[in-house]
Amino acid sequence: MTAEVVATLTRYLALCDVPAGAAGPPTDLSALGDLFTEDAVWEGGGSDYAAKFGRTEGRAAIVTMLAGYLPPSPHFRANVHLLFPGTAHADADGSSAHGSWLMQQLSRYDSGQTEVMVARLDVSFRLAPDRPRMSAFRTERLFSAPLREGP
Repeated sequence: MTAEVVATLTRYLALCDVPAGAAGPPTDLSALGDLFTEDAVWEGGGSDYAAKFGRTEGRAAIVTMLAGYLPPSPHFRANVHLLFPGTAHADADGSSAHGSWLMQQLSRYDSGQTEVMVARLDVSFRLAPDRPRMSAFRTERLFSAPLREGP
């Protein structure tokens, strides 16, 4: 179970990555949406992210919100997510799981600004025969600074 849960979260982060010079193909939004349950919730936690992201309910609304940050939207020039080891456990009945991870994000924005950020991800999953799907995704920024380039 743990490997499948991590694989689902890792796939989500990979779909949210924007390779440098990503004026190329748009993000596969149907693949992104398929990682969430129909009634999923995506929210920002803590004062910074609660104000920035708020709470989005439902798969379609989550995909629409995320699409505003991903190609072909010009929000990012480049963006990569790095997932650190975390903890995950299944509920006693085996129908759901929950995990918590730290994630680092390195971003270059369309504005030219850069950022290195660390967030805590708290994610709940519904376990299904085909694969886990995220039912609740909460991100809280813990650290942020401009990303320096060069020596």
